[in-house]
Amino acid sequence: MDEVREYVKHAGILWQAGFREACCLHRVVFFCRRSRMLSIRTGQCFLLNGLIFLGSMYILNFVVMPTLWWILPDGCQNLSSKLPCWDGEPIKLYTFLRYILIELFYVLWFYPLYVFSLCLSTIWYNDIAKHAFSSMETSRTMELSKKQQSLHMEKSTGIDKVMFGISEQLYSLLLLSIFCFEVYATGLLPYVGNAIKFLLLSWMYAYYCFEYKWNFIELELVKRLDFFESNWAFFAGFGSPCVMGIFFFSPLLSYGVMAILFPLFVLTAIGSQAEKDIDSQRRSWGGGPGKLPIFYVANILATRLL
Repeated sequence: MDEVREYVKHAGILWQAGFREACCLHRVVFFCRRSRMLSIRTGQCFLLNGLIFLGSMYILNFVVMPTLWWILPDGCQNLSSKLPCWDGEPIKLYTFLRYILIELFYVLWFYPLYVFSLCLSTIWYNDIAKHAFSSMETSRTMELSKKQQSLHMEKSTGIDKVMFGISEQLYSLLLLSIFCFEVYATGLLPYVGNAIKFLLLSWMYAYYCFEYKWNFIELELVKRLDFFESNWAFFAGFGSPCVMGIFFFSPLLSYGVMAILFPLFVLTAIGSQAEKDIDSQRRSWGGGPGKLPIFYVANILATRLL
């Protein structure tokens, strides 16, 4: 029983440490002051995803839809629904017209804007991470902690390095795609589905945030997965603030909020000294929580698919 209590206590301390690291948003100001291009890219993310994307949703819900209900009224009171209202009678003409107009709004504006935002934001996130990493002091960016040095892979040269990097990226993409499907599937479970989904989402977004940093220091995929699973409590805490901001919204609204928050947490992850903090905690405990195979199912499926 004492061992269980110690395990839970240490896991809770690491979770709190990860949560605090994610909330160190003052690092965003630090990076933006040191890099003009990073400030521009961050501002562009806010402009596209905040003002344009979320602004369009606000206009739809609070301007377009009430206007349609005023121009094309009937007895249905559910203003937030896109679907036709049924009251035991045939669908009224006004209801059908409202439904068509709202669907056209989604098809001709929201869905193309979503795809455009997703593609462009992905490029901008990489630029933000690159400029943030280069803006850090040389002594800090190039200095790896003892943990990182033990995990850092030996660099190969020539075509071998290129092929290894490509295969590693493809495998990582497949692995994370399967993990995303796991997140979706767990959300369908009764009673405990949302709680498990929240935890898996926290891990997923934490991994995405730190992946930029690990790519820049050329940390091998196998080693980064091992480090992530060995410190699962810390990364669950780091991803929690990000998920809290999107978990209770609709899918499109969640994407818009996430597209704004994600670059902030990427900058926080790049500026963190997570490895040193975790090492110091584990040395003081003489160990700590053991490894949790978070990506076990995804790894098995990805291996079999390949």
